[in-house]
Amino acid sequence: MEIERKLMIAEALREALEEEMERDERVILIGEDVGRFGGGFQVTHGLLDKFGPQRVIDTPISETGFVGAAVGAAMTGLRPVVDVMYSDFLTCCMEPIAIEAAKIGFMSGGQFSVPMVIRSATGASHHGATHGQSLEAWFMHVPGLKVVAPSTSYDAKGLLKSAIRDDHPVMFFEHKQLYGSRPVGGKNPISLLDELPGVVVHVPEGEYLVPLGKAAVRAEGRDVTVVSYTLMAHRAMQAAESLAAEGISVEVIDLRTLVPLDIETILKSVEKTGRLVVVSEDCLTGSVASEISACVAEKAFDVLRAPILRVCGADTPLPFAPATQGRIIPNQHSIAAAIRSLLNRGGQA
Repeated sequence: MEIERKLMIAEALREALEEEMERDERVILIGEDVGRFGGGFQVTHGLLDKFGPQRVIDTPISETGFVGAAVGAAMTGLRPVVDVMYSDFLTCCMEPIAIEAAKIGFMSGGQFSVPMVIRSATGASHHGATHGQSLEAWFMHVPGLKVVAPSTSYDAKGLLKSAIRDDHPVMFFEHKQLYGSRPVGGKNPISLLDELPGVVVHVPEGEYLVPLGKAAVRAEGRDVTVVSYTLMAHRAMQAAESLAAEGISVEVIDLRTLVPLDIETILKSVEKTGRLVVVSEDCLTGSVASEISACVAEKAFDVLRAPILRVCGADTPLPFAPATQGRIIPNQHSIAAAIRSLLNRGGQA
């Protein structure tokens, strides 16, 4: 019988990196502070000592430079894992990501592949407008990129291992409030683990993979389907648990991977419930929720008993003040309110 072994997401990611670097000498780490300081959120702590500076490469503060270098390294046979500390800084290196990494395989007729992973911390964390954006939808829009967003430590390890072994470029988004680790220079961990027990779960020791493109049904229900990912998947679970006391049965789907999107699991659930709420932390306009809503409207309009509802962040830069920020980011209460509203509009079964 396997002993339960619970890891934080930061620990699970570190274990995935260590295992893949031991398994395949082509795997290298590159980015700001990944070596000496162990990464902005301590995910790569200790890996420099184990694998040395040829495979754990600290870089200057030049996202375009080190992401571009990783593209070249991938084209010539390595499998780089790039650390872009905050997803906001991905805006500094869109050219090597969206113009080069995403398109080289296509433009070369398959003569080149770009097997690289770009890890980045996403989501609001009381650091203001330039360190808390959720930009996942930007990369869903770029053909040639895969987009991954885990919400539990089990998924974080298994998905990262799958991403590293994939022969295409993968954007790997980690919500900074789910790491469970102290950021470099931070006085306190920006963590929600005490209130979200579903984040730190059993992580098997050793080899396992979670396939890209397969969502997880976190809770089964009959009245409404709620689809989300990362932190908002846990907020959806909180809403579902509170609504159960009111006799409302909510099915919660955690996407885990945004590209490829597991639309089949979503449609199967919507066919059962007839109602859909999609939750994403990013701004409403052009959001992840908007894309999923459009897909379901096109493919399952005839089974819907009520309009699809999106619960997203407001179309505004993130404020620094925690109280103000809390008013524009979805939470369990706004998700629950949307579900009640949907049931009132469409009638309960």
